[in-house]
Amino acid sequence: MKKGIVLGVIFFSFLISCHKSKQLEEAASPNVSIEKDVKESILEECYTGVIKNDSISMILKIENEQYVSGKLRYNFYEKDKNNGTLVGEIKGDTLYAAYTFMSEGLVTVRQVVFLKKGNTYVEGYGDVVDNKGKVTFKDRKQLKFNVSVVLSKVNCIL
Repeated sequence: MKKGIVLGVIFFSFLISCHKSKQLEEAASPNVSIEKDVKESILEECYTGVIKNDSISMILKIENEQYVSGKLRYNFYEKDKNNGTLVGEIKGDTLYAAYTFMSEGLVTVRQVVFLKKGNTYVEGYGDVVDNKGKVTFKDRKQLKFNVSVVLSKVNCIL
């Protein structure tokens, strides 16, 4: 009888461990595929431009070909540098983003718009308004991209 109880306990333990193992595999599998999908859907691109003694660099993290986050730096010769973050989205061939940066000791939020042309982004310029501390374009349809800064795609350096 003792052998029967011991064998029953061993068999029952074996069943429980197999069931737990299967549950752990099932629980782990979806998480792995979700993480893999997220990593594959985020693209990092880097751009830079030089105009005389000024330089501009932009690092974009593009998620699902639409949502953008990243960094933007304006390095102006003999002027304050602007270094901040971008958050926005891509609609068609145009990147719309809020650029948050610190300049002269103040945090500023300014709307930026870039038009993608091949392996470049061209910055748009136009009339702006101050909307509750955020500088936005008066009319995005009136933006000019012909006298703008051109940022060319470069390899991202880690």
